[in-house]
Formats: sequence, C-alpha cells, structure tokens
Amino acid sequence: MSEGFVQQSAEHSSELVIDEVVTYKVREGVAVVSMSRPEYNNAQNSQMTYALDKAFRLACDDDEVKVIILAGEGKHFSAGHDIGTPGRDVDKSFERTSLWYDHTNKPGGEFLYAREQEVYLGMCRRWREIPKPTIAMVQGACVAGGLMLAWVCDLIVCSDDSFFQDPVVRMGIPGVEYFAHVHELNPRIAKEFLFLGERMPAARAYEMGMVNRVVPREALLEITHTMAAKIAAMPRLGLQLTKQAINNAEDLMGKRSTMDMVFGLHHFAHVHNESVSGDKLGGFDAKAMANANKKQVAGQEPKGKSNGASAREAS
Repeated sequence: MSEGFVQQSAEHSSELVIDEVVTYKVREGVAVVSMSRPEYNNAQNSQMTYALDKAFRLACDDDEVKVIILAGEGKHFSAGHDIGTPGRDVDKSFERTSLWYDHTNKPGGEFLYAREQEVYLGMCRRWREIPKPTIAMVQGACVAGGLMLAWVCDLIVCSDDSFFQDPVVRMGIPGVEYFAHVHELNPRIAKEFLFLGERMPAARAYEMGMVNRVVPREALLEITHTMAAKIAAMPRLGLQLTKQAINNAEDLMGKRSTMDMVFGLHHFAHVHNESVSGDKLGGFDAKAMANANKKQVAGQEPKGKSNGASAREAS
C-alpha cells in the first residue's frame, strides 16, 4: 500500500482514506473518489490535490473499475482553492507528479507559476485524459477551483440546489487556471459569468449545456450511480476511444491552446497584483471573498433568502 493510504475495508469492495482528505471506494465496477474536507467546504489545498491524484491513479490501474465518480462530502461539492483555511499549504513541498521542479524556494512570479503548472493546470489536464469515463456529482457550491474539478469530468450531474461561480475577476484575475469557460459556455455567456462573478444556478447551467442532469438533492446519489452502472456495462475500449475522440475534437477547436494563453495572463495578473498591492490575490482572502459574495447575493435575492455557502466558498 502506497504511503498515505489507510485501508478501512476490502471485502467485496475496497474502501480507503487517502492522506486524510480523500476517500476512495469501489463497488461493482464504479470507483467513487470523494473530497473529504467538509468542515472547509472541500476547499482544495495541495494535500487534497495530491490525494485526488493518487485516487485517480488507483482507479486507472484497477481493471475492475469501469467508471469514476468524483464527489464532495458534506453540504458543498467544493469551495475552490484553499486561500484561507488552517490547512493552507502553498509553501509546502510535495512529491511531484510531473517534471516541473519544486516551487517553494523560487523567487517572484516563478513561485506560483511553477506550483500551478503542477497542481492546477497539469493535474487537471491529466485528469481530463483519464482513459475511463468520469462523472462529477455536484451538490451545493461549485466555486472557482471547484469548477476545474467538475469540468475535467466527462459528465456532470448536479442537485437542484447547486450553483456554479467563478468570482476571481474581483481579484483582477481572468478566471481560474484551467480556463475552460468558453467551451463549457458560449463566449457571450462566459463573459457574463466572469464579468459579473455571479452564481449560476443549476437550472441555468443545464440550459447552457454545462451540466447533463439536474436532480433533486435526495436523489443525486442514486441517479448518479444508476448512470455510472449503465456506462460500466459498455465495452471498456469503446468508452476510452469515444472519450479520446471527443476530447481531441475539443482540442482542435482550441481548448488546449486557449488554456495555455489564459494561464499566462492569469500569472501576469498575479505578478501585477503583487507589484501594486503586495499581494498576489489583490488583497482578497477567503473571508473577504466570502463577504463580497454575501453582499452580492443579498443584492440578487429577495430579503431573507440565500443559498449561500460559508466562509471559504469563494476561493
């Protein structure tokens, strides 16, 4: 068993906890990879990102696994990148999964550029190319970095109370590192999504073609697993080739090259922020982003109503 894995049970299905922040279960050909930081709305620190990578590797290496479900434990799917929890570990070294060098001792803009090539852009691109169908099972908030995790999956099934948001233009940053906005949404809607930074409810995300199904919260687990079971009955190679064909078609339409271009702009924004304000995020932390979100929601919704996540949703 690899370092960091704690086996809980392995009778007819395997059930693991990986580095304390991700759970991994396999049953009847379906692997469920679950983010497990519910106390922070599954805000993604590096520990979680590397644990997700280990879980996806397990699923890829297991011939019994035909389909992978990505989930988040608790009220929300993911609050995005960790920019303010006690477990924030941006300055910590991890055993890298790519050929990018360690970022922790690098100066200036190189610090974040090297880190995010590895943990954000690099990992998300690799996960998109997992040679097995993947389904994101989304409830509650799917914000900023949470979008990246959902978007790398082949299908998205979400609860009717879920919402999607990329509010990082508030920081002067043109969207998250895995910039798929103009492929997940048409360009004019992508501009609205980013310019306003508002929450897109599940129903509108479905209208825009960003999600496959919107279901009642209480039926989310059952419907997602039923869909996964139907896919798992298909031939493995047929599924892989179909996924490869569609991913390649997206890349021919410019998805990968757009991502490369925006990643450079994203890091120019970080360096500009640091030069002007002394902070790579333009002076925003988790609390400030959450407060800005609350004010925005209060202006959008009738008084007394809110479907808001808590303090770290808008990272």
